[in-house]
Amino acid sequence: MSEVTVNKSIDARGAYCPGPLMELVKGIKTAQVGEVVEVLSTDKGSAVDIPEWVNKMGHEIVYTESEGEEFRIAVRKVK
Repeated sequence: MSEVTVNKSIDARGAYCPGPLMELVKGIKTAQVGEVVEVLSTDKGSAVDIPEWVNKMGHEIVYTESEGEEFRIAVRKVK
């Protein structure tokens, strides 16, 4: 896997749905096209909700990782 540059990291650990997704939406709005925004979340729903939103909006999932109760989801802004 090639190295990914994360331009913005959002710590939404401890927040419940839809908090992490709403934080990502705000982060994507302020990001430039091509930038990567990463969300750290402990809400299991994020692993489903965020990829669904990303696909709906036409952005790109760079990676989804989980370690214990924590999820790391990185999204590249496409448009």
